[in-house]
Amino acid sequence: MRHRYGRNDNRSAVDSLLQLYFSAAIGGEPIQRVAAYFADGLAARLLASQSSPLFSSITAVIPPEEEFSAFTSFYCAHPLYHHHRCLRGGGALNGGCLHVVDFDVSYGFQWPSLIQSLSDKVTTNNPISLCITGFGRSAAELSETEKRLSSFAGECRNLLFEFEGRVRGSRGNQDLLLKKVNATVAVNLLFYFNLLNGSSDVRATLMQIHAMNPSVVTLVEKEGRRDSQYWIPLKIHGFFTLLHCYLRFLDDCLPGESKERLGIEKSRLGREIRDDLGEVEEEGEDCLRYERLEAWKTVMEKNRFEGVRMSWRSVSQAKLLLKIKGHCSAMDGNGFRISEREEGKAISLVWKERYLITATAWRSLHVA
Repeated sequence: MRHRYGRNDNRSAVDSLLQLYFSAAIGGEPIQRVAAYFADGLAARLLASQSSPLFSSITAVIPPEEEFSAFTSFYCAHPLYHHHRCLRGGGALNGGCLHVVDFDVSYGFQWPSLIQSLSDKVTTNNPISLCITGFGRSAAELSETEKRLSSFAGECRNLLFEFEGRVRGSRGNQDLLLKKVNATVAVNLLFYFNLLNGSSDVRATLMQIHAMNPSVVTLVEKEGRRDSQYWIPLKIHGFFTLLHCYLRFLDDCLPGESKERLGIEKSRLGREIRDDLGEVEEEGEDCLRYERLEAWKTVMEKNRFEGVRMSWRSVSQAKLLLKIKGHCSAMDGNGFRISEREEGKAISLVWKERYLITATAWRSLHVA
């Protein structure tokens, strides 16, 4: 079906889609449920140019409370988030004021560990100020994230905390991005470039970041490779590899019929499948999604950034977190491991020799 779909052969695609629906079932086994979400994603793409009740049903917005519940379950169960958690601001904890710019702050679950780490360093005579400028999808979500982080930081003595939320894509929001006076700047790019339309948007973002002269830029991206024979715009191989590994993680960590598992599949994996399939037509040839580490290295270096070595502590914590996760579930020994690359300048979550998620750290390069 993929080949027919890539050639815009709609009649054949519809026939294949019907066959797929026959083997899919929202209430069936996990693989049948995923097949159903995949079929819905393909159907939505076929119906995108039509006024169809089915299209409206498939693309209906997931209620915020369901999405939050699914994200929370996914975050707790899935080691990929804990894999990069220890890398946040790892090279930028010196000085009295730290300004973190997070281009996709989401629910803010990634920041309590940094807040706690800073709090452990402060003394009565040496307070530390932390400001997080976080970009998000909506003002309501950002407001909840601010409350969540402020409540956590409020329990930390001698830590001055400030959160500035900005709606992503709003006119002027990113143009006015300025660092705090006398602050050490750390930038977080967690799967952010996946949200952009092409290399020009990536380049504009990196130019803006470079102007802030950050001490560290943490880049975390999904790895893959382009399958260009039939479906050029979408990095379909990388997408399916990651999806397969998601399912392996969930199989190891959660019962197939558990409430948490069903919520994750519906509100997170199902949406990701639908969104990725629906964006095929919109992606240009220069869209940077599911790229290899080498591609991201080229992008960063062309935009005047140089890689920096991950700290020994960051690597050790990543390995420890994965080991702990393995002992708490059935995934121990199932092929997951942490791998150092690029002479210690990159760290990857690997499954059976496949690089899934890679984190790298960068700093601005100033040429005289």
